[in-house]
Order: sequence, then C-alpha cells, then structure tokens
Amino acid sequence: MKICKILNRFGFILYIVIFCNPVQGQKTNTDSLLTVIVKDLKNSKNYEKNVQRALLGKKIAPDYLDFYLMLGRNYDLLKIKDSASFYYKYVIVANPEYEDAFLYLINMNIENKNFESAMNKVDNAIIAHPDKKYFYLKKAKIYELQEDENKEYEYLKNIQQKFPEEDTIKQRILILETKFNSDRAGINYTLTTFNREQYGPWHLGSLEYIKQRRWGSLIGRVSYANRIAGGKTIVDGIQYEAESYFFTGKKSYSYIAFANSPDIVFPKNRLGYSWFYNFKKGWEADLGFRYIEVQNADFKTAVLGVGKYIGSYWINLRTFIQSADKKVYPAITLTSRYYFQTRFDYVTAIVGYGTSPDERATLGQFEQRVGLNSYRFGAGYFKMFTNHYITGIQTFYNNQEYAPNKKQNELEISLLLQYKF
Repeated sequence: MKICKILNRFGFILYIVIFCNPVQGQKTNTDSLLTVIVKDLKNSKNYEKNVQRALLGKKIAPDYLDFYLMLGRNYDLLKIKDSASFYYKYVIVANPEYEDAFLYLINMNIENKNFESAMNKVDNAIIAHPDKKYFYLKKAKIYELQEDENKEYEYLKNIQQKFPEEDTIKQRILILETKFNSDRAGINYTLTTFNREQYGPWHLGSLEYIKQRRWGSLIGRVSYANRIAGGKTIVDGIQYEAESYFFTGKKSYSYIAFANSPDIVFPKNRLGYSWFYNFKKGWEADLGFRYIEVQNADFKTAVLGVGKYIGSYWINLRTFIQSADKKVYPAITLTSRYYFQTRFDYVTAIVGYGTSPDERATLGQFEQRVGLNSYRFGAGYFKMFTNHYITGIQTFYNNQEYAPNKKQNELEISLLLQYKF
C-alpha cells in the first residue's frame, strides 16, 4: 500500500509538470501549428486556410515572428499584396535576421515592377546580411530588368571581387561586354610548318574589321593563303568572309557566317550557323550546322556544344558530325579559357581529335583530311593594352595522318593584333 501511495503521488506531480505548464504547452502548440502551415504551404497550397491558422498562431503567441512571416507569404500567394507587404515589413523591422522576409518582399516588388522599392529593400538586406550572395545577385537582376546595362556591368565588376567563384557573374559580364559599342580593325597571321621534307611552310594572313553594337557584331575579313613546297609556291589565293553574332533573346544569341573564294587553296563556299542559349549557373549550349563546298564534294556538318563558366574559367566541349558520300566523320574539340579583366584578356588551352570545318589554317585541305586521324593540342595568351590594343599568340601541335598509316607532325603559330576604337 505504501508503494502504491508513492507511485500515485509521483504520477500526480508528473501530470502537473507535463500538462499544467502553460509555457511548455503554448510552445508545443504553436510549433505544431507552424509545422502544419509550412507543410500545407508546400503540399496542399490551401492559402486561405493557412491565413486563418497563422492568425490564430499570432493571437496565441504575438511575439512569434514566424506566424507573421507565414501570413505575409500566404497573402502574397493569394495576390493580396498590401497585406503581404505589411507582414513582411513587420518581420524585417522586428528582426532583420529574417532573410526570407527580405527575399519575399524583394521578389514581390520585382513581380510588380516596382524596381525602386525593390532596390531599396535589397540594399537594406545587404546591410543586414553582408555575406549573403543571393542578395547581391538580386540587385544585379534588378539592374538587368531595368535594362540599365552600364550600371549592371559596373556593379557586377565590383561584386566579382567579393564572389570570384560565382559562375553567373562572369558569364553575365562577358555577355554585357559584347553589347558595348566599339569598332576594331586587325590583322592575323598563321605560320604552319611540317616535319616532311620539302613540304611547307604554309602562310595565312587576314585583314578584318569588327563592328560591335548592342544588337551584336558584324565582321568582314579578307584572307590570303600561300602554300610552299620545295621552296616554291604551289598554290595561293584569296578568300572573302562575312560573319555576325546577334542577340535573339535575353539569354540567347546566334552566329552566322559565309565565305567565298575563287581559288582552290580555300573552299569554294562555306556557310555556318549556330544558336547559343545561356542557362542558369553558368551553363551554355549551342546547336548548329556547317556546309563546305570544295572542288569535288560537298560536306555537311552538325554541330553540338556545351559550355560552363566556373568562376573565371570557361570550358567548352564541341562535337562535329560530318557527312559526305554516305560516310560520317566525327571531330571533337575541348577548349578551356581563364579570363582576367575583360573578355580580351585570357589564357587558353585546346585539345581535339579529327578535322573540323572551324579550323581556318588547314580548311583548304578539308576534303583530304576529314576522313583521316588527327590529334591536336595547343595553348594561347591574349591581352588588351591601354584599352585599345589587343594582342595574342597561339600555338598548336597536330599529329596528322596525311595518307592511310602515314603521319606528319605540324606546328602552327598564330599572331593577332587589333586596334579597338
């Protein structure tokens, strides 16, 4: 009997502690209610019912800011913007540590195209959360939506120092740099040497003019090629080219090119097109075709590429599927670049297999080379000086099959000099 009395008393005390503690009970109830609201917000999307629940939670625990945040979010989704704005602001004033309140309010202002208010809120968010990258990216996005590309560019260049590994920042900077009005005139020279006796060298020189505008760019080029064997010129000639890069949307652009030559050292006609699309997180893809008409055949090529910005790095893998006379000849090129201050300042490394229609120095022998093995790699360095002079040097080594089971080594050196107006 004595033991039973002790157990009864202990049970009564335990009941008082668990069920009659008003603070513990309120905490448990409000947390459970908040959990239901958050779960229903994601799954059932019953926003009106969630408003009633959040109002009840606010009444039970008036200092519990999560209920105010949920009121703002559900009113926002119900398109009752005044109430949503009121509760977001209430949370921010009460406790600026609530990042979600800033994000929801900024996004709501952007959705309503109230960019001035959105900019004000994002500035306040950056002050309250100086290390949160997404607030800085939101500010850049507001500049983009306002189509203020000069301010967007200056701002991105500024925050790039704070977030050097952010892929989207570098990608957007390079796109914006292609929209600034400028003109460039330049010369290119490529020397190709061979380890075959009495064969080569090859010379390729070009004069070009580039007109860059907000819509894109237009390029005109005249090239002269001279091939030497046994110390004498065996063939030479001129080629005329026109190229253009032009924007087709906020995240896409196109490339189109045409070349013509009356001389057999170049293809008779060359036509190319590619469509590029910029995805999130620094990804880019391209899809296109190339057409080459030579003396004895026509070649059609499908082009598929994918690229990725990783901080200041750009990596691109491009595949060429070429066909002629019911035969298919693949080629693949992997290109990497590391950018410095501008899109004209970078180092590059390239490896590839096969012969593609984008290789200018050897394009005149495309018909002879396309069905043979080729392994190539190279590197280059490009630099802009005094904001006007652009220089570059690039070298390639190519182990080229020139006949079945017969190979030659080729060394190609290219020089570039442009003046930017």
